[in-house]
Amino acid sequence: MATSYKPLQPPLDPLPLTGFAQEITALAFDPVSDILWTGLESGTVTAMLGTRGNKGPTFRVGGNMGVKKITPGDNYVRAMGNSNDGLGSWNKGGANKWSFRPSPENIITFSNTPPSSSFMVASLDSLEMAFLSPVTGAPIRRVSTTSLLTHLELSHSMLVSGSSDGFIRVHDPRTGMGRANGAENFVKAHSRSIEGFETLGNFIFTTGMGERLAISTISRSSLYDVRTMRPLPPIPFSAGPAFIHALPNRTSSLVVISIHGLIHVVDASNPAASIELYQLDFPSYATDNPSYITASAISPSATYMAFGDNDGRIHIMSQADGEIPFNGYDGQPVPWANTPTPLPEIQWTKSTPLNFIGMPHFDTQLLSVWPSNLTSKTPSYSPPPRIPPQILTSMKYNENIAYANLPKELRGRRNMTNAGPRRGIGRFRSGKNATESEPETESFDRDDDEVPRIYRRVEIEYSKFGIEDFDFGGLETHILHSYTNSVIQIMHYIRPIRQLAKGHTTINCPEEHCLLCEQGFISLMLEDAHGTNCQASNFCKTVGFLAQGSNAIELMDYGREGTEVDYAQKIQTFHRFLIDRMKSEASTPTQNPALLPYGMPPQYPSISPITQILGIAGQNVIMCYTCKGIRETHHVTHIVDLVYPKKTVASSDLPYLTQSLKSNEQASNFTSILRSSLFRQITHKATCQLCKQFSNFVSRRSISSHQLPPVLAINASVYNDESFAFWQDYRNSTFLQPQISLRGQIGGIDDGEEAIYKLRALVVKITRKDRKSHLVAIVRVPEAEKQGLNSPWYLFNDFVVTNISQREALSFQGKWKVPAIVYFERLNVESILDFSHLTQKLDPSILSQDTSISNDRDRSLIKHEFLAPNELPKPGTLVSIDAEFVLMQQEETEFRSDGTKKVLRPARLSLARVSVLRGDGPRQGTPFIDDHIHTSETIVDYLTEFSGIEYGDLDPALSKYTLTPLKLVYKKLRLLVDCGCIFIGHGLSKDFRIINQVIDTVDLYFIRARSRRLSLRFLSWYILGEHIQTGNHDSIEDARSALRLYNAYQELEGQGLFDQKLEEIYREGRQYGFKPPALTTDSEEIISSISSSHLPS
Repeated sequence: MATSYKPLQPPLDPLPLTGFAQEITALAFDPVSDILWTGLESGTVTAMLGTRGNKGPTFRVGGNMGVKKITPGDNYVRAMGNSNDGLGSWNKGGANKWSFRPSPENIITFSNTPPSSSFMVASLDSLEMAFLSPVTGAPIRRVSTTSLLTHLELSHSMLVSGSSDGFIRVHDPRTGMGRANGAENFVKAHSRSIEGFETLGNFIFTTGMGERLAISTISRSSLYDVRTMRPLPPIPFSAGPAFIHALPNRTSSLVVISIHGLIHVVDASNPAASIELYQLDFPSYATDNPSYITASAISPSATYMAFGDNDGRIHIMSQADGEIPFNGYDGQPVPWANTPTPLPEIQWTKSTPLNFIGMPHFDTQLLSVWPSNLTSKTPSYSPPPRIPPQILTSMKYNENIAYANLPKELRGRRNMTNAGPRRGIGRFRSGKNATESEPETESFDRDDDEVPRIYRRVEIEYSKFGIEDFDFGGLETHILHSYTNSVIQIMHYIRPIRQLAKGHTTINCPEEHCLLCEQGFISLMLEDAHGTNCQASNFCKTVGFLAQGSNAIELMDYGREGTEVDYAQKIQTFHRFLIDRMKSEASTPTQNPALLPYGMPPQYPSISPITQILGIAGQNVIMCYTCKGIRETHHVTHIVDLVYPKKTVASSDLPYLTQSLKSNEQASNFTSILRSSLFRQITHKATCQLCKQFSNFVSRRSISSHQLPPVLAINASVYNDESFAFWQDYRNSTFLQPQISLRGQIGGIDDGEEAIYKLRALVVKITRKDRKSHLVAIVRVPEAEKQGLNSPWYLFNDFVVTNISQREALSFQGKWKVPAIVYFERLNVESILDFSHLTQKLDPSILSQDTSISNDRDRSLIKHEFLAPNELPKPGTLVSIDAEFVLMQQEETEFRSDGTKKVLRPARLSLARVSVLRGDGPRQGTPFIDDHIHTSETIVDYLTEFSGIEYGDLDPALSKYTLTPLKLVYKKLRLLVDCGCIFIGHGLSKDFRIINQVIDTVDLYFIRARSRRLSLRFLSWYILGEHIQTGNHDSIEDARSALRLYNAYQELEGQGLFDQKLEEIYREGRQYGFKPPALTTDSEEIISSISSSHLPS
């Protein structure tokens, strides 16, 4: 047999029954028969018999889309298609043996089945692995995964997966989770999704996107020792690898194929050795429509290679000198298609019963069993009633939906319902009386009796004024990624993190999207809000941007809530993502402040402030059992993942399991489990660098008590009933304690010094009966501790905040309440950390600096003049402000049959331009800020008629204006607020609802009894005699008009004429419809007459 490959002519042509060529989507050689199994674009699997390509049995996989994967065995063929119609197993004659169709999930891929394995694994798009019986296809169990698995390889000792985020992970085949007794079980192979995946001997081969097109090879021995799971030098492949296969008869060789038919055979252990190159000869007719490779396969003996193309042909390359079977030997005979069992012949006579004819089996009663006494002898169907003409004349249409109000004359008792007693408190501000104080704004779920009311999921019921018509505390939920609200709240009440975040907002942060900056802004807002609701919209927007940029799809929120979302796992994944981001964002190698009094450890010369607060820096002591050699490595972690003791009883009943696990209090209390998670001993196998022997190693973390962090961040890692049994209340005692004592360990010996920690906050998942869940935060509020309240514990259920007892905070009585994140603080945390080096005030010179990032700014369009040093604001300085917005998300509305509508999610606006003018002094009315705001999000509507913003104005490459990042604009406005400036504007209550120092002209020129507020355009025309907003809106013009209206109010009030003039405005404004007349010659005469009679002298 030759060692090189040569093509067989002509190519095979598996023409389907339709007569039209179809793209080859999957290929697989049979291991025991002379068959090449072929998957077509129509979802059909066909057996190609031998090198001549005779057609054998054919069967459909399901659906009308292409076959995605085929795996043949000794007596079966397993396959799945792209139509998400499940996974199935067939015998080689084409008869289906079983099918697995999960609902509503879809199958991404499935694994092979080794001869000794009693299960196979399928990957689902719900971030789960399903373990199946290979005999019946019945699901055995499901295991959650951290990302979408696109490749699976199963052996007798391990399960290896490749995922959409570029990671290779090793799973324990018995559980599907990460392998125990290992420091790591994954490695980042590619920057994006893994495209090709193959295993052979001691190697894993992958293809995917990196800095260049290449193949990464990773030693498989690292699957047993994660620390040695390092990539070998990549193998370059300039044509771009599309498919990858291992050669079965060569220990370390693989075949790499490009879509253009270039075949590269290379030895992975010695890439510099001679290589084999082949080029498929595509037919010349395809020059106008180039052919490309769509599927490939290698025979079990490596004698044949098969390649399918988009034109429906299969190209065969062979090493054989003659014609030998695909499998290399005379194996099982070629199967024939299964024929249906013939119907039995029936000899009909007068006495032959009709039940000889087979009928489908129904497990429910048919309609034919309807009782005859309930059936009308003369059925009649009344025509639908005619729509009254009063309704037809008032009908309105909205996107093919017609609606109208029911006229009063048609309202009768049939339209009346018994209403419950009305509450005396209005739900919205607009419906409250002056004597009402506490509004009821939250809407609790009322279909779950197990979950207490304060824990139930709350939703905003929007009034016609939107979300600004509420008056409650907490964070709102109408924005995407608002599941992070609970973490935002606990970060706010962890004082060291709050101080660091607020200080970070005052420095010149180079990151446009910075979570630490956004956390600092939210903390400042929450401090100023004093119980008013706040929006974390910029924080949530930044989370979405960074998660998408990092390909962390498990953190994305698409606004679709379902039972498949495990918010406990999701928030713990986000928790780790947040701390990692904050650590890098807070770190400045030349300016990191020393927060710890005992200074920096010598092995860490410049530690991030987040690491100084949360970091657990210690030594990993590793000892070889053979030579007793010891080596030390330094390692820093920020979050402790709890590891629970193994299950000690076989019972799966939770109460009995709880009793068993609680029987040994010394081993199962929270402090013991936390210490074992911190200092657990890990055993592994590897080659010792000292004795050169393959030996057992034991590693243990060594940390002294004073090296324990000031703040301890913990992921609870409660993913099953066995773990939750530790947390469940037992004999009127709680697992979690308000205060714990920890000791460090040095060389396996407890440190004599003791560190006392106090529980500060925790995030909890609340699960309803319908399996939908949400998150709440339970916080021991520091300010409440200082006030000496009965209980400093508060429950933050998004925007509903409730004071609860300590017992309620620590108790876990049922599985509806599951812990996710826990935070502890040292008792003396304020004395341990020194924040005197952090800047807490913004540099006022930012108001005198040009912050534009526009590449093509038109200097003639610059209308603002920066503040001089002697003009920097002081407490009480007047400034006039106006802002313009663009639409980032359309309103989601539900229209009802009676014509009314319910707002499901309000429209989301983003700041697009802000103008701030001097409010007093010799340069009164001159703007010193006029910034257009750069945004990286997609803008749905520029609202040009109302904002004056047009396409390109917010793009750095196209904008002609002063374009500034959103974060810098917030810093400028924050500086004005901190300096005590008084803001003047029209309609500022929406944009500055948590700022007290606001003078709103819409409130100045308002009579509460008239219940009508006057527009800036009408007031400017009537009071100032000016027509504004004649074209697009201009924020400088609007701010200047508001300032002049305030000055006119001051003059009229000083003369004692304001109340009289305000009555005249309402009285005369009614005849104009409270709108200025069109700008004509007659209107100019009206303006001159109004100006002479209404303007103050």
